[in-house]
Amino acid sequence: MSRLLGEEEYTAFQQALAGRPHVGLRVNTLKIAPDALAERVPFVMEPVPWCPAGFRVVDGSRPGKHPYHAAGLYYLQEPSAMAPAEILAPQPGERVLDLAAAPGGKTTHLAALMQGEGLLIANDVQPKRVHEMTNNLDRWGATHLAVLAEQPRRLADRLGAFFDRVLVDAPCSGEGMFRKDAAARRTWTPNHVARCARIQEGILRHAARLVRPGGYLLYSTCTFAPEEDEGTIGRFLARHPDFAVEPIPPQYGFASAEPAWANAPEEVRGAVRLWPHRLPGEGHFVALLRRAEDAEVPSSPPRLRPRPPRGELLAHYKAFVEATLHEEPAPRDRLAVFGNRLYALPEGLPDLKGLKVERFGWWLGTFKTNRFEPSHALALALTQDDFLETVDFAADDEATLAYLRRQPIAHPGPDGWVVVTVDGFPLGWARRVQGVLKSRAPRWLSRI
Repeated sequence: MSRLLGEEEYTAFQQALAGRPHVGLRVNTLKIAPDALAERVPFVMEPVPWCPAGFRVVDGSRPGKHPYHAAGLYYLQEPSAMAPAEILAPQPGERVLDLAAAPGGKTTHLAALMQGEGLLIANDVQPKRVHEMTNNLDRWGATHLAVLAEQPRRLADRLGAFFDRVLVDAPCSGEGMFRKDAAARRTWTPNHVARCARIQEGILRHAARLVRPGGYLLYSTCTFAPEEDEGTIGRFLARHPDFAVEPIPPQYGFASAEPAWANAPEEVRGAVRLWPHRLPGEGHFVALLRRAEDAEVPSSPPRLRPRPPRGELLAHYKAFVEATLHEEPAPRDRLAVFGNRLYALPEGLPDLKGLKVERFGWWLGTFKTNRFEPSHALALALTQDDFLETVDFAADDEATLAYLRRQPIAHPGPDGWVVVTVDGFPLGWARRVQGVLKSRAPRWLSRI
């Protein structure tokens, strides 16, 4: 980096890495407006210039411990990582794929930008990270997505050129995480950089097959290594002449990419680098590519057919809805039962037969013996007005913390399911039994 940046700029870069990492959060605009959230929280924040819903927390607070985080009103994300989804700019109603999605930060951003309309598929190859991602997506309250745990090659073989926009936030050597993650510093070696570059090329090769003609492919990393940034894009373009770089304006302190650092073609200069000494973030590389309109015929895989509950299962579901909600949360013709789980399928979801599916859509709940139990995802995607009864606590009420810790709370009323809210925003389900609320908050929620 000293050789590439030159002595003066390298000194500023080095000093930036020795400083404190930035703490950022991105507001969930599916639930609350950014200015409204800013008025509610007890910490001092500054806007992130390139993300209208993004803020930096500048007073040393720990926003991850606030109940609003548990309610999904925001996602903790360092500011640089907010750039890729903003640059990809998915539109409501489109088909979008986050190919290497875990732990779900950029997926939640895509979901908010799509405003709950269209089809969003989040995929990752690591099962443990996929499980963590589903927790984050449940909190976010997005209802138009499915979650897979599949190899990119198998996705491309099955779905073809199906998506309007594909995001590849690629596994990388993590140089942009050096300031905040000791593990990233310990595992870095030149060989690790080379290995990551090979992995990135493989992922992009299959990602290209998933983009429809005229569609967009966004590639991002959180590393500064030219081999993984300009180099990976240069090699991709050489093998995929049907793709071209869509120039990203170097605004907000973004810097143009440096193709000469990796013997890449000049058009790679249209990508951008986010440097920690030039803007308030940890660092990122972002390249936006567009596929030619005449590349090939778009793929139209068969749609997944709904499998609605019938007979006894339908009766249990209807009884739950009548006891807790003003109306059914999703159209009956979009319901599907897989195993003992009930889902609302996103519009346009293709048949995923043969693929490893973690979630077929919005998980509404689970059929147990003689009953239907609602999911956390159901509660967090609805509003206070959707429920027949809610129990509301203030953010600073001890009862709110007790609920998150799964402790019993005295509260009079009839037995049955109720939703606990914090300042009017759903936190999750509780079961009231003989005047006591028994928290059904997921165990992972108490650890966030």
